[in-house]
Amino acid sequence: QLQLVESGGGLVQAGGSLRLSCAASASSSIFSISVMGWYRQAPGKQRELVATITSGGRTNYADSVKGRFTISRDNNQNTVYLQMNSLNLEDTAVYYCNTEGRVLPGPTRTYWGQGTQVTVSS
Repeated sequence: QLQLVESGGGLVQAGGSLRLSCAASASSSIFSISVMGWYRQAPGKQRELVATITSGGRTNYADSVKGRFTISRDNNQNTVYLQMNSLNLEDTAVYYCNTEGRVLPGPTRTYWGQGTQVTVSS
């Protein structure tokens, strides 16, 4: 199966910036990835979608992050990034990498990373 490893989380002051990255890999060299994205979950709240990006580069953003966050991907490196600018306290959450992919000869399924903590201070 696919493994997703996030990095780049940390503590930042409100108004600051942070960039998250997520690298996908598999034991088999034959695998494919379609949609990649980021979700987040704040304490006591439901996990929510932040942004997604297709293999062709089409992006979608939650209204709460539009104009502040930018999602991108490197298909050659099987890596997705999330550039977060103008961070505010409401952005504090555990951020999870997500992908729709398949490891041949298996079916397409959803994979999740372990999560990385982002904490925004006042």
